[in-house]
Amino acid sequence: KIGGIGTVPVGRVETGILKPGMVVVFAPANITTEVKSVEMHHEALQEAVPGDNVGFNVKNVSVKELRRGYVAGDSKNNPPRGASD
Repeated sequence: KIGGIGTVPVGRVETGILKPGMVVVFAPANITTEVKSVEMHHEALQEAVPGDNVGFNVKNVSVKELRRGYVAGDSKNNPPRGASD
């Protein structure tokens, strides 16, 4: 949580791309939100590609809802899901 900005999850882009304006879903919690901005080394990016370690600002998600290890993915294109038992 960053004051004045909000919740900023951090992680590495493994596959695909991450852009501001994308709607992402966090698995396995199934939380859907919009990406407001993407940053790497305190510089705003228009697009993050695989291998980039980035922080991305998300709307209306509290820090308490997210946990380490959650996977974020594009909600429109094969979104991540928790494993079924």
